[in-house]
Amino acid sequence: MTLAIQELLSRHKPTECYGIGIGSPGVVMIEDGSVHYPPNFSDWQEVQVTKAIRKVFPFPVFIENDANCAAIAEAKYGAGKDFKNFLFIIWGTGVGGGIILDKKIYRGPYGGAGEVGHVSIDYNGRLCNCGNHGCIESYIGQRYLSERTKEILQSMQDDEPRSIIDSLTQGNREKIEPAIIARAAEMGDSKAREILEEAGELLGCALASVMNVLDLRVAVIGGGISASPAFVFTAIDNSLKNRVLTPHRAGIRVVRAMLGNSAGIIGAASLVL
Repeated sequence: MTLAIQELLSRHKPTECYGIGIGSPGVVMIEDGSVHYPPNFSDWQEVQVTKAIRKVFPFPVFIENDANCAAIAEAKYGAGKDFKNFLFIIWGTGVGGGIILDKKIYRGPYGGAGEVGHVSIDYNGRLCNCGNHGCIESYIGQRYLSERTKEILQSMQDDEPRSIIDSLTQGNREKIEPAIIARAAEMGDSKAREILEEAGELLGCALASVMNVLDLRVAVIGGGISASPAFVFTAIDNSLKNRVLTPHRAGIRVVRAMLGNSAGIIGAASLVL
Protein backbone atom coordinates (compact mmCIF):
# COMPACT_ATOMS: atom_id res chain seq x y z
CA MET A 1 0.00 0.00 0.00
CA THR A 2 2.79 2.44 0.91
CA LEU A 3 4.52 1.74 -2.42
CA ALA A 4 1.36 2.66 -4.32
CA ILE A 5 1.02 5.90 -2.35
CA GLN A 6 4.69 6.77 -2.93
CA GLU A 7 4.30 6.17 -6.66
CA LEU A 8 1.25 8.45 -6.84
CA LEU A 9 2.91 11.18 -4.78
CA SER A 10 5.96 11.11 -7.04
CA ARG A 11 3.82 12.49 -9.87
CA HIS A 12 2.81 15.63 -7.96
CA LYS A 13 4.16 18.37 -5.75
CA PRO A 14 3.66 17.76 -2.01
CA THR A 15 1.60 20.96 -1.82
CA GLU A 16 -0.90 19.44 -4.25
CA CYS A 17 -1.80 16.66 -1.80
CA TYR A 18 -4.55 17.45 0.70
CA GLY A 19 -4.61 14.02 2.27
CA ILE A 20 -4.74 10.27 1.62
CA GLY A 21 -8.01 8.42 1.14
CA ILE A 22 -8.11 4.63 1.38
CA GLY A 23 -10.83 2.13 0.50
CA SER A 24 -10.37 -1.24 2.18
CA PRO A 25 -12.36 -4.48 2.28
CA GLY A 26 -13.58 -5.66 5.65
CA VAL A 27 -15.22 -3.89 8.57
CA VAL A 28 -13.55 -0.49 8.87
CA MET A 29 -13.48 1.40 12.16
CA ILE A 30 -13.05 4.98 11.04
CA GLU A 31 -12.50 6.13 14.64
CA ASP A 32 -9.09 4.47 14.84
CA GLY A 33 -8.52 3.60 11.18
CA SER A 34 -8.42 -0.14 11.75
CA VAL A 35 -9.66 -2.86 9.41
CA HIS A 36 -11.22 -6.00 10.87
CA TYR A 37 -11.36 -9.45 9.27
CA PRO A 38 -11.72 -8.78 5.54
CA PRO A 39 -12.99 -12.16 4.25
CA ASN A 40 -10.79 -12.21 1.15
CA PHE A 41 -7.55 -11.15 2.93
CA SER A 42 -6.69 -14.36 4.74
CA ASP A 43 -3.71 -12.90 6.65
CA TRP A 44 -5.61 -9.88 8.02
CA GLN A 45 -7.47 -9.97 11.33
CA GLU A 46 -7.31 -6.53 12.93
CA VAL A 47 -4.89 -4.20 11.15
CA GLN A 48 -4.18 -0.58 12.15
CA VAL A 49 -4.03 0.74 8.60
CA THR A 50 -4.14 4.52 9.04
CA LYS A 51 -1.68 4.40 11.94
CA ALA A 52 0.84 2.61 9.73
CA ILE A 53 0.30 5.04 6.83
CA ARG A 54 0.67 8.12 9.06
CA LYS A 55 4.09 6.88 10.20
CA VAL A 56 5.32 7.12 6.61
CA PHE A 57 3.47 10.10 5.12
CA PRO A 58 2.94 13.58 6.63
CA PHE A 59 -0.66 13.94 5.44
CA PRO A 60 -4.12 13.45 6.92
CA VAL A 61 -5.26 9.87 6.30
CA PHE A 62 -8.88 8.77 5.87
CA ILE A 63 -10.20 5.24 5.45
CA GLU A 64 -13.53 3.66 4.59
CA ASN A 65 -14.82 0.29 3.45
CA ASP A 66 -14.15 -0.09 -0.29
CA ALA A 67 -17.78 -0.77 -1.20
CA ASN A 68 -18.83 2.26 0.85
CA CYS A 69 -16.28 4.34 -1.08
CA ALA A 70 -17.82 3.25 -4.37
CA ALA A 71 -21.31 3.95 -3.04
CA ILE A 72 -20.25 7.46 -1.97
CA ALA A 73 -18.82 8.11 -5.44
CA GLU A 74 -21.97 6.96 -7.21
CA ALA A 75 -24.09 9.04 -4.82
CA LYS A 76 -22.07 12.19 -5.47
CA TYR A 77 -21.02 11.87 -9.09
CA GLY A 78 -22.63 8.80 -10.68
CA ALA A 79 -25.83 6.86 -11.18
CA GLY A 80 -27.09 7.55 -7.67
CA LYS A 81 -26.86 11.32 -7.68
CA ASP A 82 -30.57 11.70 -8.49
CA PHE A 83 -31.64 9.40 -5.64
CA LYS A 84 -31.82 10.38 -1.99
CA ASN A 85 -31.81 6.77 -0.82
CA PHE A 86 -30.51 3.65 -2.53
CA LEU A 87 -28.71 0.37 -2.08
CA PHE A 88 -25.38 0.14 -3.87
CA ILE A 89 -24.01 -3.25 -4.92
CA ILE A 90 -20.44 -3.79 -6.07
CA TRP A 91 -20.35 -7.08 -7.96
CA GLY A 92 -16.89 -8.29 -8.86
CA THR A 93 -14.38 -10.48 -7.04
CA GLY A 94 -16.96 -10.65 -4.28
CA VAL A 95 -20.29 -8.98 -3.63
CA GLY A 96 -20.16 -5.86 -1.50
CA GLY A 97 -22.69 -3.20 -0.67
CA GLY A 98 -23.17 0.31 0.56
CA ILE A 99 -26.33 1.90 1.94
CA ILE A 100 -27.08 5.50 1.04
CA LEU A 101 -29.69 7.15 3.25
CA ASP A 102 -30.52 10.83 2.88
CA LYS A 103 -27.51 11.20 0.52
CA LYS A 104 -25.09 9.89 3.16
CA ILE A 105 -23.42 6.54 3.70
CA TYR A 106 -24.98 4.49 6.47
CA ARG A 107 -22.24 2.61 8.29
CA GLY A 108 -24.18 1.11 11.17
CA PRO A 109 -23.26 1.52 14.87
CA TYR A 110 -20.21 -0.74 14.50
CA GLY A 111 -19.13 0.13 10.95
CA GLY A 112 -20.24 -3.11 9.31
CA ALA A 113 -23.48 -2.15 7.56
CA GLY A 114 -23.95 -3.01 3.89
CA GLU A 115 -22.40 -6.50 3.77
CA VAL A 116 -24.91 -7.65 1.19
CA GLY A 117 -22.60 -10.36 -0.10
CA HIS A 118 -23.13 -12.30 3.10
CA VAL A 119 -26.90 -12.46 2.94
CA SER A 120 -27.65 -16.18 2.84
CA ILE A 121 -30.00 -17.45 0.16
CA ASP A 122 -29.66 -21.08 1.34
CA TYR A 123 -28.63 -21.97 4.89
CA ASN A 124 -27.44 -25.38 3.64
CA GLY A 125 -25.75 -23.89 0.58
CA ARG A 126 -22.19 -23.35 -0.56
CA LEU A 127 -19.50 -22.57 1.99
CA CYS A 128 -18.40 -18.93 1.81
CA ASN A 129 -15.01 -17.46 2.73
CA CYS A 130 -16.68 -15.81 5.71
CA GLY A 131 -17.51 -19.24 7.18
CA ASN A 132 -21.25 -19.06 6.57
CA HIS A 133 -23.23 -21.17 4.12
CA GLY A 134 -25.29 -19.99 1.19
CA CYS A 135 -24.01 -16.39 1.03
CA ILE A 136 -24.86 -14.76 -2.28
CA GLU A 137 -21.14 -14.07 -2.76
CA SER A 138 -20.47 -17.82 -2.71
CA TYR A 139 -22.66 -18.19 -5.80
CA ILE A 140 -21.94 -15.15 -7.93
CA GLY A 141 -18.61 -13.70 -6.79
CA GLN A 142 -16.04 -13.83 -9.59
CA ARG A 143 -14.19 -16.95 -8.44
CA TYR A 144 -17.36 -18.79 -7.52
CA LEU A 145 -19.11 -17.86 -10.77
CA SER A 146 -16.13 -19.15 -12.75
CA GLU A 147 -16.14 -22.40 -10.78
CA ARG A 148 -19.88 -22.75 -11.24
CA THR A 149 -19.43 -22.30 -14.99
CA LYS A 150 -16.76 -25.01 -15.10
CA GLU A 151 -19.08 -27.36 -13.24
CA ILE A 152 -21.90 -26.71 -15.70
CA LEU A 153 -19.66 -27.22 -18.75
CA GLN A 154 -18.26 -30.43 -17.31
CA SER A 155 -21.77 -31.78 -16.74
CA MET A 156 -22.86 -31.17 -20.34
CA GLN A 157 -23.69 -34.22 -22.39
CA ASP A 158 -21.53 -35.24 -25.37
CA ASP A 159 -24.39 -34.63 -27.79
CA GLU A 160 -24.88 -31.01 -26.61
CA PRO A 161 -23.33 -28.22 -28.72
CA ARG A 162 -19.88 -27.14 -27.56
CA SER A 163 -19.93 -23.90 -25.59
CA ILE A 164 -18.34 -20.78 -27.09
CA ILE A 165 -16.69 -20.37 -23.67
CA ASP A 166 -14.41 -23.31 -24.53
CA SER A 167 -13.47 -21.65 -27.80
CA LEU A 168 -12.69 -18.33 -26.11
CA THR A 169 -10.48 -20.05 -23.52
CA GLN A 170 -8.96 -22.43 -26.10
CA GLY A 171 -10.25 -25.31 -24.06
CA ASN A 172 -8.50 -24.23 -20.84
CA ARG A 173 -11.36 -23.88 -18.39
CA GLU A 174 -9.00 -22.48 -15.75
CA LYS A 175 -9.11 -19.27 -17.79
CA ILE A 176 -12.86 -18.86 -17.40
CA GLU A 177 -13.82 -15.48 -15.93
CA PRO A 178 -17.04 -13.44 -15.98
CA ALA A 179 -15.89 -11.25 -18.88
CA ILE A 180 -15.49 -14.36 -21.04
CA ILE A 181 -18.87 -15.71 -19.96
CA ALA A 182 -20.46 -12.37 -20.87
CA ARG A 183 -18.68 -12.28 -24.23
CA ALA A 184 -19.84 -15.81 -25.04
CA ALA A 185 -23.41 -14.87 -24.12
CA GLU A 186 -23.28 -11.84 -26.42
CA MET A 187 -22.04 -14.14 -29.21
CA GLY A 188 -25.17 -16.26 -28.82
CA ASP A 189 -24.04 -18.99 -26.43
CA SER A 190 -27.25 -20.13 -24.74
CA LYS A 191 -25.40 -21.85 -21.88
CA ALA A 192 -23.41 -18.70 -21.05
CA ARG A 193 -26.59 -16.63 -21.12
CA GLU A 194 -28.29 -19.17 -18.85
CA ILE A 195 -25.41 -18.95 -16.36
CA LEU A 196 -25.51 -15.15 -16.21
CA GLU A 197 -29.29 -15.00 -16.02
CA GLU A 198 -29.17 -17.43 -13.11
CA ALA A 199 -26.57 -15.21 -11.40
CA GLY A 200 -28.82 -12.20 -11.91
CA GLU A 201 -31.80 -14.07 -10.52
CA LEU A 202 -29.84 -15.11 -7.42
CA LEU A 203 -28.64 -11.54 -6.85
CA GLY A 204 -32.21 -10.27 -7.15
CA CYS A 205 -33.25 -12.80 -4.52
CA ALA A 206 -30.63 -11.49 -2.07
CA LEU A 207 -31.47 -7.86 -2.84
CA ALA A 208 -35.15 -8.44 -2.12
CA SER A 209 -34.33 -9.51 1.43
CA VAL A 210 -32.17 -6.45 2.01
CA MET A 211 -34.60 -3.99 0.45
CA ASN A 212 -37.51 -5.42 2.39
CA VAL A 213 -35.60 -4.83 5.62
CA LEU A 214 -34.35 -1.35 4.72
CA ASP A 215 -37.50 -0.15 2.94
CA LEU A 216 -35.50 0.91 -0.13
CA ARG A 217 -36.65 1.00 -3.76
CA VAL A 218 -33.51 1.65 -5.83
CA ALA A 219 -30.51 -0.65 -6.38
CA VAL A 220 -27.43 0.70 -8.17
CA ILE A 221 -25.24 -2.14 -9.45
CA GLY A 222 -21.51 -1.50 -9.92
CA GLY A 223 -18.27 -3.46 -10.03
CA GLY A 224 -16.59 -5.33 -12.87
CA ILE A 225 -19.38 -7.82 -13.50
CA SER A 226 -21.89 -4.97 -13.72
CA ALA A 227 -20.62 -4.49 -17.28
CA SER A 228 -22.58 -7.63 -18.17
CA PRO A 229 -25.21 -7.46 -20.94
CA ALA A 230 -28.60 -5.85 -20.36
CA PHE A 231 -30.36 -9.20 -19.96
CA VAL A 232 -28.49 -9.72 -16.66
CA PHE A 233 -30.03 -6.52 -15.30
CA THR A 234 -33.42 -7.68 -16.54
CA ALA A 235 -32.95 -10.92 -14.61
CA ILE A 236 -31.99 -8.98 -11.46
CA ASP A 237 -34.97 -6.65 -11.85
CA ASN A 238 -37.49 -9.45 -12.44
CA SER A 239 -36.20 -11.54 -9.56
CA LEU A 240 -36.18 -8.57 -7.20
CA LYS A 241 -39.70 -7.47 -8.12
CA ASN A 242 -41.00 -11.01 -7.73
CA ARG A 243 -39.66 -11.23 -4.18
CA VAL A 244 -40.06 -7.84 -2.53
CA LEU A 245 -43.17 -7.04 -0.53
CA THR A 246 -46.09 -6.03 -2.71
CA PRO A 247 -46.18 -2.36 -1.55
CA HIS A 248 -42.53 -1.96 -2.58
CA ARG A 249 -42.87 -3.45 -6.04
CA ALA A 250 -44.08 -0.50 -8.07
CA GLY A 251 -41.15 1.70 -7.09
CA ILE A 252 -38.37 -0.84 -7.64
CA ARG A 253 -35.58 0.28 -9.97
CA VAL A 254 -32.33 -1.50 -10.86
CA VAL A 255 -29.76 0.93 -12.26
CA ARG A 256 -26.35 0.29 -13.81
CA ALA A 257 -23.58 2.27 -12.06
CA MET A 258 -21.84 4.97 -14.10
CA LEU A 259 -18.30 5.18 -12.72
CA GLY A 260 -17.10 1.65 -13.44
CA ASN A 261 -13.94 0.45 -11.74
CA SER A 262 -13.00 4.04 -10.88
CA ALA A 263 -15.82 4.37 -8.33
CA GLY A 264 -13.80 3.12 -5.37
CA ILE A 265 -10.88 5.43 -6.14
CA ILE A 266 -13.16 8.44 -6.64
CA GLY A 267 -14.98 7.67 -3.40
CA ALA A 268 -11.72 7.23 -1.46
CA ALA A 269 -10.46 10.55 -2.80
CA SER A 270 -13.70 12.26 -1.82
CA LEU A 271 -13.09 11.27 1.81
CA VAL A 272 -10.34 13.88 1.87
CA LEU A 273 -12.31 16.75 0.38
